Amino acid sequence: MGPGDVMAFVVLMTALGVLGVAFSPIGRAFADRLRGKAGEQALEQAEQLEALREELRSLRAHLDELAERQDFTERLLAQARDRGQLPAPKER
Repeated sequence: MGPGDVMAFVVLMTALGVLGVAFSPIGRAFADRLRGKAGEQALEQAEQLEALREELRSLRAHLDELAERQDFTERLLAQARDRGQLPAPKER
């Protein structure tokens, strides 16, 4: 086995390694970044994140409103009970 055979073997192994990485998920991600698709995906993810944040804000506002309504109802029931308009709660 001469120096040419060793060099051919090294080149072949290097080529196979590069091909293996190129078709792996890492290689595809790198290619997408070179083509500019990664920027589109990042923009889409940012839009989805903002939509989720807006939905969370809406849910928090709704939950706050429900908590206020519950407090109001509890105050009305306590006032009615104090005036004798409601029977006392039953013991379990």
